[in-house]
Amino acid sequence: MPLSERTQFLSAAAAAGQREEEGAVAERTHQVHRFEPVYDEHSKILILGTFPSVKSRENGFFYGHPRNRFWEVLALVTDSRTPRAIEEKKEFLLSHSIAVWDVIASCDIAGSSDASITNVVPADLRRILSASPVERICANGATAKRLYDRYQRKQCGREIILLPSTSPANASWTTERLAERWGQLLYPSDGASV
Repeated sequence: MPLSERTQFLSAAAAAGQREEEGAVAERTHQVHRFEPVYDEHSKILILGTFPSVKSRENGFFYGHPRNRFWEVLALVTDSRTPRAIEEKKEFLLSHSIAVWDVIASCDIAGSSDASITNVVPADLRRILSASPVERICANGATAKRLYDRYQRKQCGREIILLPSTSPANASWTTERLAERWGQLLYPSDGASV
């Protein structure tokens, strides 16, 4: 097989493997969000994902897929060490006044595929917003923003800031580029406090 054909074949095989791993070929099943949001009375930034991936559901915590760059990006933005264990991650978030939750409380989903989501029941964000002085609500990716706008913006009365997704599916963004953009959006230099 010529090199260019072999390269195309390998790229297609890798993409198919990623789609399968991400749930594109899985059947839709009804899933309920099984772990609690992370926040406290000092949380000033709320970062919302869409719904936990298969790996996150298995691990019982946010952004559990090893290729998701969420933890690495936040560590770069805050000039901190990347947390590894769940308790370290919770402490990391709270020490930086960051809350994390998802837009969806339950849905039908095929594996980890956001594109497959149907029958959405939105999470009740009021529990965080009433207990924390959240100044900025951010969406980790366009799907989280779209679902927030559809199901929660009216209820919350707050706009959401779109952050580029840390998902491995967003391969056009390097970790360094993500960190730069997240830093600009989470901590703008316009004098706004957070």
